[in-house]
Amino acid sequence: MRLYALCDIDMLRANGVDLGTFVSQAKKYDAEILQYRNKHADIATIKGDLILLRQLWDGFLIINDHYELAPFCDGIHIGQEDLLTIDSDPERAIKILKLAIGADKIIGLSTHNANEIAIANTLDLNYIGLGAFRATLTKSDTKVLGDSLDTIASGSKHPVAAIGGVRLEDRFQHVTYNVIGSGLL
Repeated sequence: MRLYALCDIDMLRANGVDLGTFVSQAKKYDAEILQYRNKHADIATIKGDLILLRQLWDGFLIINDHYELAPFCDGIHIGQEDLLTIDSDPERAIKILKLAIGADKIIGLSTHNANEIAIANTLDLNYIGLGAFRATLTKSDTKVLGDSLDTIASGSKHPVAAIGGVRLEDRFQHVTYNVIGSGLL
């Protein structure tokens, strides 16, 4: 299993954990990627956190949604709705995104079903996130895929990161990364 650590600021605050402690845990479990997600702070705060994370983290650093902050990271992860705010055509949206962040940056896209994977297969992405595997406290409106996640993942031409309620002990045949957040704490 390869590990992708989800550093969700709301989750960290709820658990009384700071960025340094989270990074230490991610390193302890040999995470390869760290995604920073902060849905409620201003850009200056997020930028400050990214600068700190870059000092603490040697692996791939991904920002969630805030593609304007890509210069401080190795890439971005974007959701379906956020992609469509860039352009209603997903292919054009990815092209615009690549122009905005640079061709050398990683792009990951959230997917939730086989139809979204089929569309993602036509896009110039580095990976997809697929889920939710289990119900989570951070996204209560997400459809849970459960054991069907691995079967759905087999339809992706991109590496797949299993998201949503994934635990360290979970194993999948068609998934490249397990995305773990609070399970690292």
